Amino acid sequence: MDMFKRRRDEFMKLIGDAVAIIPGETESQRNHDVLHPFRQSSDFVFLTGFEEPDAVAVFDPDHPTERYVLFVRPRDREREIWDGYRAGTEGAMADYGADAAYPISELNKRIRSHLRGHRTVYFPWGARHEDEVRAGLAASNATRVRNGLQSPEAIADPRPILAEMRLFKTDAEAELLRRACDISVQGHIEAMRFAQPGMHEYQVQAAMEYVFRSHGSNRDGYPAIVASGPNACILHYTDNRRLMESGDLLLIDAAAEFGFFSSDITRTFPVNGRFSPPQRAVYEVVLSAQVRSLEACVLGAPLESVHDTSTRVISEGLSELGLVPTSPEETLEMGLYREFFMHGTSHWLGLDVHDAGKYRLEGSSRP
Repeated sequence: MDMFKRRRDEFMKLIGDAVAIIPGETESQRNHDVLHPFRQSSDFVFLTGFEEPDAVAVFDPDHPTERYVLFVRPRDREREIWDGYRAGTEGAMADYGADAAYPISELNKRIRSHLRGHRTVYFPWGARHEDEVRAGLAASNATRVRNGLQSPEAIADPRPILAEMRLFKTDAEAELLRRACDISVQGHIEAMRFAQPGMHEYQVQAAMEYVFRSHGSNRDGYPAIVASGPNACILHYTDNRRLMESGDLLLIDAAAEFGFFSSDITRTFPVNGRFSPPQRAVYEVVLSAQVRSLEACVLGAPLESVHDTSTRVISEGLSELGLVPTSPEETLEMGLYREFFMHGTSHWLGLDVHDAGKYRLEGSSRP
């Protein structure tokens, strides 16, 4: 828990004399009485390590005894028989380092005491438990009017602060991310070995995800894209149901999550093991763009230089292959490559596959 305490201490230092309310996620219904597999909010788990649904964390740096408070589901023997163990308020303090913990049902009542005496409250509007926070603010303001006490006058979004904290990884966080990448690589290699004409896309997905699980990843970082033939031209195709044919290319965009950290890998290969000449020509352009872009990844270089390198190589390839009727320079200047490459080259990785953090600072690409 030392890692989470260090994060909380840094966060409370950054918010100063404000109070922050960070809600976790709640379970969502899949159909009838079946729920989707639960995955905790990244910001919430980053600060608390608490993985159960229906929880809220309050950070009150100036409070004499309750600087870090968790509101959680209480222990419930009946529900735990059916749904699994709950930490409860006792576990929230003993195992997760909370100074105090209360049932989530008491959030509305108890939040008011933490709002008083602060000019600013940090809360991500649109998140869970917004109604309770609004009610607490209204009650706190009413008390201020009656008694002349200080209550919040400004509502601020905590996500930019947390994004910058999450952007720069510690050695321990980098190791978790590295492990997620290593597991993902093994899964992709198995998919290449396994795939053959006459299989469905989901069969390849199953073989790949078996490797993810057997290497210690309990879930994917995002829904796997296993797209053969024409489906490979759909950026976020997730049906994964097509029967693959000889001559198809298979694009797989999938990654393992490990310790809540997600990698992100996309590879394309021929289902029958052999590229046709046109497939090889296009593949080699994309491969060249990848290699050149990796060479552009040097300390101090602006992030957008990586994308600029990629678009330049792709524009050259499109022109040389006759896929556009323009020179490489014209293809790049006119943006004709966007018909084939309409997204960015790279993004941050971390607790979210498209992780938090600004890409530009004061109008310029981040180094």
